[in-house]
Amino acid sequence: MVRKFDYLVIGSGIAGMSFALKVAKYGKVALICKTELEEANTNLAQGGVASVTNLEVDDFEKHIHDTMVAGDWLSDPQAVEKVVKNAPAGINFLVEHGVDFDKNPDGKYDLHREGGHSEFRILHHADNTGAEIQTSLVEEVRKNPDIEVFEHHFAVEIITQHHLGKIVTRRTPDITCYGAYILDEKSGKVDTFLAKVTVMATGGVGAVYTTTTNPLIATGDGIAMTYRAKGTVEGMEFIQFHPTALYHPGDRPSFLITEAMRGYGAVLRNLDGTEFMQKYDPRLSLAPRDIVARAIDSEMKLHGTDHVFLDVTHKDPEETRRHFPNIYEKCLSLGIDITKDMIPVAPAAHYLCGGIKVDANGESSIKRLYAIGECSSTGLHGGNRLASNSLIEAVVYADAAARHSADAIKGYEWRNDVPEWNDEGTAHPEEMVLITQSAKEVNQIMGYYVGIVRSDLRLNRAWNRLDILYEETEKLFKVSKPSRELCELRNVINVAYLIMRQAMERKESRGLHFTIDYPKNEKKE
Repeated sequence: MVRKFDYLVIGSGIAGMSFALKVAKYGKVALICKTELEEANTNLAQGGVASVTNLEVDDFEKHIHDTMVAGDWLSDPQAVEKVVKNAPAGINFLVEHGVDFDKNPDGKYDLHREGGHSEFRILHHADNTGAEIQTSLVEEVRKNPDIEVFEHHFAVEIITQHHLGKIVTRRTPDITCYGAYILDEKSGKVDTFLAKVTVMATGGVGAVYTTTTNPLIATGDGIAMTYRAKGTVEGMEFIQFHPTALYHPGDRPSFLITEAMRGYGAVLRNLDGTEFMQKYDPRLSLAPRDIVARAIDSEMKLHGTDHVFLDVTHKDPEETRRHFPNIYEKCLSLGIDITKDMIPVAPAAHYLCGGIKVDANGESSIKRLYAIGECSSTGLHGGNRLASNSLIEAVVYADAAARHSADAIKGYEWRNDVPEWNDEGTAHPEEMVLITQSAKEVNQIMGYYVGIVRSDLRLNRAWNRLDILYEETEKLFKVSKPSRELCELRNVINVAYLIMRQAMERKESRGLHFTIDYPKNEKKE
């Protein structure tokens, strides 16, 4: 079946839905979601949204400086300025669409402070800000008549000249996207979605690792599809490991203990109760995430333990329960009363700072293909993301992409000579274990060899192991009818390869990429 839309949006988190809502007045929008609309990384974001709002003590220059410092001076200054200065407008957009940020009795926003921030500037809704945003935007999307939502649909490949019989390489100057081949999971058929403009909003890559805070749908689909279509992908070595995921073996994904808890006054301790952050950074528990994650990793290896503790027992119990109701309830369900007991925590793969390279309008190196949200590399994050900058980046770049594409789309037409998906001579894989076991192997390879601390030896070993899985999976894909599980495995392998290759190419320890073979480049302010 062939379907035609003005806009094809692949992904239904804050980025995809914000974009869809902004462009719906310019044309028909298809919103592709591989599960339900409610399930996205956005939904799990606890901390909040960074924006300069308290002008009595805060200003744009402070937020810009904090972002550059956190990014280890690898951030693009223009992208940083764009996001920081447009953040207040992004907040207004969210509020207009029903998002309820917490306020103090005086009516002003109740601002949190998180690691790496010099001021209190994090707007939040208790400790489940992402869920509040996701719920509010879902409601708006569902009632918009110009947005058609396709749940349980999975993007297999984007359509370019390659599918019209032309040879496309990374040096081809005018690669253009005409839509995507989309698998309808219920029917098992792959439909052709033609679009004047296509937007990748597919989120992160956390499911490449065993231990992650991301939902298990975060398999890097948009990045893998764009890379296979010969688009530019960068910064994949910069994987942010959240320092404090709740340690509870068997949970996948891991439950996140927000950074705001350390901003609130929680202290990191070893299993014997001793503090340790003073050994690593003068900012103690409020140091940026890469420093805290490496410190915890180092202490765990030093003492041979599986976790450390986060201690908030010295704070007022009632205030703790009020600030962190979800964390309190989750821990209590496991027999941990955070007002009396320390919380066992360990680092987990959390956020990707690189991705599909885009310009100031959110457009990728492939024409008519935009990328927004975590799957994109805008230049904002550089070597490490400043806490709570991600949600506001998604809104700001959704707006930039909407404005640019709404104008550009006037000159675009649908490509009507695109062939339909051909799965002649293929069959469903007989043994599902081939896919599930390969996915586990990728997770283990990445966890053991491409984690918080890396080395040339580990990366080379990972490369060799992954090469075998790549060959096996590509052979299986060629003889199989597409399934979500097989496509996700293929994407996870592509993404793991990109993380590994770009980690090997960076011959220094910088930002989130830390290797024992190259000394840390301590660039001073």
